[in-house]
Amino acid sequence: MSKNGRVLVAMSGGIDSSLAAVLLHEQGYEVIGMTMKTWDYASSGSSKKETGCCSLDSINDARNLAVSLGFPHYILDIRSEFGDYVIDYFTDEYLDGRTPNPCVLCNTHIKWDALLRRADKLGCDQIATGHYANIREENGRFIISKGIDENKDQSYALWGISQKSLSRTTFPLGHLRKSEIRQMALERGFTELVNKPESYEICFVPDNDYRGFLKRRVSGLEEQVKDGEFVLEDGSVIGKHNGYPFFTVGQRKGLGIALGYPVYVTEIQRDKNRVVLGTFDELARDGMYVDQLNMVKYADISGSRLDTVTKVRYNDPGHPAVIEQAGDIMKVFFGKGVFAIAPGQAAVFYEEEDVIGGGWIKSSFHQNPPPNFN
Repeated sequence: MSKNGRVLVAMSGGIDSSLAAVLLHEQGYEVIGMTMKTWDYASSGSSKKETGCCSLDSINDARNLAVSLGFPHYILDIRSEFGDYVIDYFTDEYLDGRTPNPCVLCNTHIKWDALLRRADKLGCDQIATGHYANIREENGRFIISKGIDENKDQSYALWGISQKSLSRTTFPLGHLRKSEIRQMALERGFTELVNKPESYEICFVPDNDYRGFLKRRVSGLEEQVKDGEFVLEDGSVIGKHNGYPFFTVGQRKGLGIALGYPVYVTEIQRDKNRVVLGTFDELARDGMYVDQLNMVKYADISGSRLDTVTKVRYNDPGHPAVIEQAGDIMKVFFGKGVFAIAPGQAAVFYEEEDVIGGGWIKSSFHQNPPPNFN
């Protein structure tokens, strides 16, 4: 074994995870590559050509890189546990009138656990991924912080990883920018990685049509939820829709209704099969409740109020907020209205560059007047 130890690298076949493996190999680690098979496209019912992290091409790309550098590569088939957990969750959340984030759930409950179990079997001290984030140990805690490339930072998607898992995780790309990664790949002759398109789709919804996926997944769904009502914030019925699961908070396009001014989905009322519509201003909320917390920087902040920047979705720039913890619930107060807070999405709390913790958005609320932020 090398003096730096043995590390298991999650390799999707894309440029980021590939360069993570390359850099660790060059630094003298004994690298073992692992590609996880989470899903097969035939099961999705989609007609789209197989692409992305679960495709045969991607698996072969990861294996070929490992062979070229002389380290072993394995395929880990986790389709069964992925389907039972992530896809059932994805379906159930939409049926509950919420907007799920399956990629965050998969990271924190499937991929990390699966990697660590295999790392133990292979005698690996650490696992590594190609995420743009950083980890450090401070005051007995393992803290996630943002990657230096603001446009590629992926700390939002990692809030749910346990302290035990973080203690054995490394992110080789956290101190690098995407442009630097591309240049490194070119310098090493990996031109095909630079030219390879990146996928931003949910792996089991390759055509990005989650509504079609739900219809194929849930027998008789369309019949069960048909003839729903569009209502305004005051409860006035203004039209019909084809079922609440096919709408998300913040949605404007595809509503099939014209009022002479722009309207957005502001709320989904599952029990009544109602979709509430409102103006952009009516979409704003002053705060939210977040549950199923995982605290990262601090073990517990009960009894205190912290100033944070809080993200309510992956591509959200973040909003100033005061947070208060009460058990497994975080109450979040925004200094001004935040738009399109969707129950079911992840909320992540930051202190400068560090992730304080995160959880799942349970509900949002209006508050007038707002709390004192001084």
